[in-house]
Amino acid sequence: MTPSKPKLLIVEDDPGLQKQLRWSFDAYDVVVAGDRDAALAQLRRHEPAVVTCDLGLPPDPDGATEGLATLQQILSLAPDTKVIVLTGNQDHRHALQAIALGAYDFHQKPADPEVLNLVIQRALFLHGLQQENRRMQLSHGESPLAGLLTRDPGMQKLCRSVEKVAPTSASVMLLGESGTGKEVLARALHQLSPRAGQRFMAINCAAIPDTLLESELFGYEKGAFTGAAKQTKGKVELAHGGTFFLDEVGDLPMALQAKLLRFLQERVIERVGGHEEIPVDVRIVCATHQNLKELANSGRFREDLYYRLSEIVINIPPLRQRVGDAALLAHHFKNKFCAQENRPPLQFSQDALALIEAHPWPGNVREMENCIKRAVIMADANQIVAEDLGLATDGLPEEPFNLRQVRDDAECKAIVKALARVEGNIVRAAELLGISRPTLYDLMARHALKPAD
Repeated sequence: MTPSKPKLLIVEDDPGLQKQLRWSFDAYDVVVAGDRDAALAQLRRHEPAVVTCDLGLPPDPDGATEGLATLQQILSLAPDTKVIVLTGNQDHRHALQAIALGAYDFHQKPADPEVLNLVIQRALFLHGLQQENRRMQLSHGESPLAGLLTRDPGMQKLCRSVEKVAPTSASVMLLGESGTGKEVLARALHQLSPRAGQRFMAINCAAIPDTLLESELFGYEKGAFTGAAKQTKGKVELAHGGTFFLDEVGDLPMALQAKLLRFLQERVIERVGGHEEIPVDVRIVCATHQNLKELANSGRFREDLYYRLSEIVINIPPLRQRVGDAALLAHHFKNKFCAQENRPPLQFSQDALALIEAHPWPGNVREMENCIKRAVIMADANQIVAEDLGLATDGLPEEPFNLRQVRDDAECKAIVKALARVEGNIVRAAELLGISRPTLYDLMARHALKPAD
């Protein structure tokens, strides 16, 4: 089989030039677009590594407004794409402006195919190096999502969503109960983004008194209030170039909601006691356990701020809804705390595992962590039994089993739970389920489950 050609998107409104450029670059799989909408559609469909973009696009073919807007949207949707702008001889100022906006390079028209081909080859090579470097960092280093352990298909889908959203500049709202891992996901969004080399700043709106929250967020000038002995930058300003995480944003006072909204609209702040507008470039990620839509409907949270913060909404399910994760996390925390407390390896008794799986975990992963730490400390001999967990032993009623769909769902859950109990060991999972190893492999394939999931 012949290797597939690399994709090249040419954004050019002149049909004659389109044909000429397509003919000049037969070493690439060339797709063309004549305006901004077509360019963005082709970008989403083909995900080219390199784009050539004429600055003179309709409806402004004699200027650069539309071309520069197209450049910005391309880089917003695909920040790693290398965009080479094509400019006329008199457009040097616009070429520099395009470079300032993030274009990879510029080339003057009329285009010299040989020279432009060299620029495209260099851009394609650099893009490949960056992608390989990112893959190596994730495979050899600790993944930004390494702090989130799961076998649940819903959570795995959520992780893929985080990986898709992270490279963009969109504001992200993380919704979930306390202890579900909202800050872990917020840090993953930062580490997987182009801002990873800059600061990640976090603030908990519920943990700071209302009277101090404004100065914590936006800073203050010397003499702004009693005790303000020097000029101090706020958390938002300190996060310039990076990511700012607002935890429990639902507890933000109304007065500060208005100031935060102005910042999101204008991207400038004013310190307490100051009058100077300070531009700040940060990516906003926020989280809350509250229903902000209901708060907005009842007048306790600004609706316009809600829509500004929730460009992307990620709902994190509670631990009780994540199939197999309770046993998986219990094993993880047991191993972690055995090493931390210098204890020999411990095992869970079957009644302890059954209790862990039956408990509703209202405090989610945070409650689980504290519970297993206590059990590791309190366990006798080499086993953790149900009494060591300190949990209620009432248990939960079993779900009814009927019809094929419910049976298939129960079968999938049983396999996931079995794999979680035995830490992914196929032989032991088959024994636990009372089936042969080949049968287990067949069932896993049927339910699209993998041993390493």
